[in-house]
Amino acid sequence: MNKQKTNEEIEVVFLDINKEEVEEKLKSIGAPKTKDIFYRQAAFDYPDYRLNKDNSWIRLRDDGEKIVLAFKKRLGVTSQDGSTNDEGMEEIEIVVDSYEETKLFLHKVGFIEKHEAEKKRARWKKGTVVFDIDTWPGIPTFIEIEAESWEDIDEATKLLGFNPNERKICSVNQIYRLYDIDVNDYQKIGFDGMVKK
Repeated sequence: MNKQKTNEEIEVVFLDINKEEVEEKLKSIGAPKTKDIFYRQAAFDYPDYRLNKDNSWIRLRDDGEKIVLAFKKRLGVTSQDGSTNDEGMEEIEIVVDSYEETKLFLHKVGFIEKHEAEKKRARWKKGTVVFDIDTWPGIPTFIEIEAESWEDIDEATKLLGFNPNERKICSVNQIYRLYDIDVNDYQKIGFDGMVKK
């Protein structure tokens, strides 16, 4: 383990987008595409699910370039089904050397793996604002906008022509629940199929 980052994420999500239209809009506002990323990630908790009860989890993620272990905690939670927005997200990240060895370590110190998932991400950027078009198995594609301030989020929302009242501040688990899918029912959420527990 060699690098740590801790902060509150400033990001919002707009659901069920037309990917091609949004990509054209991003080009028109001067936000070039920087990369395509394929992620595999796993979520962990204690056997008594105490993190889940505290709206938190451990995430291990491999994006092909680096492997990151993170503590995630939803802030200002008012619903579990995505019907209302959270206030934000706390995130503490540590870069690690091995996905499989870190999984083994987490199991050895008493964590259980809740599920493993895959996603495809197309990243676009304008200044310090990051636009991630995310495709997950089983749900419509959405866009995540991350910035250094809420003012930047508001400006990016306006540039893309999104309705600010439709933005979501939530976890992907809540997004799945909006489509009547409980990720806790699945061992694997992959593009080759979703495997129930």
